[in-house]
This record gives sequence, C-alpha cells and structure tokens, in this order.
Amino acid sequence: MSADSPIRGTDGGRISFIPPVLMGALILAVVFVLLELAVRSDLVSRLIIALPSDVLMRFGVAETRDELLSGFVLTFGVTAFALLLELLVALPLGVFLYMRRDFGMAYAGWLMGIFAAPTFLLYPLFMVLFGRNMTTLIVMGFLSGVIPIIIQVEQGLLAVSKTFVNVGTSFGASRWQIVTKIMIPAAAPSIFTGFRLALIYTLINIVAIEYLVDVGGLGRIVADKYGRFDIVGTYTAIIAVMAVSALLNWSIGAAERRIR
Repeated sequence: MSADSPIRGTDGGRISFIPPVLMGALILAVVFVLLELAVRSDLVSRLIIALPSDVLMRFGVAETRDELLSGFVLTFGVTAFALLLELLVALPLGVFLYMRRDFGMAYAGWLMGIFAAPTFLLYPLFMVLFGRNMTTLIVMGFLSGVIPIIIQVEQGLLAVSKTFVNVGTSFGASRWQIVTKIMIPAAAPSIFTGFRLALIYTLINIVAIEYLVDVGGLGRIVADKYGRFDIVGTYTAIIAVMAVSALLNWSIGAAERRIR
C-alpha cells in the first residue's frame, strides 16, 4: 500500500479518526452557531426561536435549574417505569404469539390496528378512572408503547434461523430453553427496535398529558412557560425533554449491547 493510499476498513469504506461522539458534538456546535447567527441577524424571529446563548444562560439560573431538575426526575421516572411495565408484559405475550401461531395470525392485524389508533384521546377516560395523578401518566404511556414491543418480539422470533433451533434441539434443550437461551438473544435487534419505538410513543404521550392536564413534569413546565410567552424558558424545558429521551435511548442501547 502506498503512503498516500487511503486507509480503508473491512467494508471498503474510509476509516474515520473522529469518534462518533465527538462528531455529533461538532455537528451540534455548528448548528448552534448557525442558529445563533440567524436569530441575531433577524433572519429568524426571536418570537419563534430563542437565542441559543440565552437558553444556555437560563440553565445557569438556580431557580430554573431546580425547577427543570424536579420536572426531569418526574418525567424520566414515569417514562422509565412505563417502559419497564411494557417490557414485562410484551415479552411473554410476543413469545406466546410466536409459539401459538394460530393466535399470532389471528391477532396480529388487531394489534396493528390498535397501535395505529390514537390511544392518546382516551386520557379523559383514564383521568376519571385513576384521577389526575401519576397512574394516569403511566397507564397512558404503557398503552401507547406496549404494542410495538409485542409485534417486534413476535417478528424477531419468526426471523431467527432454524439452524439455531436445530442445534439447540440436538443438544437436548427444551422448548423453553430454546426460546430463552437461543431465540430471544438472536432476536435482540428486532426486540430492541420495538423498545426504541415504544420509547418514542411512551414519552410523547406522557409529556403531552403533562402539558394538557397539569400533573407535573417537564410537560407542565413547557405549558407554563409557553402560556407566559417565556420563549427562552420554553426552549430550556424542551431541551430537558430531549435529555430524557437521550438518556433513556442510551440506556436501551447499553442493555442491547450487553444482551448481544
């Protein structure tokens, strides 16, 4: 290989010497600077987008920081608990639909139809049943996120190579051992894809209900800031919501790497 030849990886692509995390930070910094310049030059109205520098400075205010921290903890905790319930319910149901193909073929269409329905509109019913509290948030988050995990568990198990099953059978593994020790790890990419979809819908529903019903959390803070036309405060709360999503998504990725 000549000295000026590009170094390539096993896939034939050029090897990047910039870590992905650093690359993402650089892109965010560029977007930050461009947005700052656009707002300062009045290309974008400050009534629509706050100055990024003002938003960052607002995080330094003790009162704002404490308010966002309490909202972050509440929204993160409720979302994480709803996701845990979804996984505990969806995993055995997905395995059941895989093992009982008659049920799988009969109810797959129903599950897809329910998933496409706007379950968020049921929040007044659950407020009557459970009241204006965290239970309503958890139930609404659970309903919106459990179905994609069920579907992805079933589809992931169906896609597992029969060779894996045959090898397990040749070693005398029971059907349950084959499912838990071979098939679920092999189907992990599909299962965690469903988990990430569940995160999206769960967090959206929870924050939206916090916004509408005023039960605390980051959604309530966004509603409060927006109602007082505090554009900078609104964006600080939105960034906090993005931080909840990023932290939960990172946790899901770490769990996937561990299982795989």
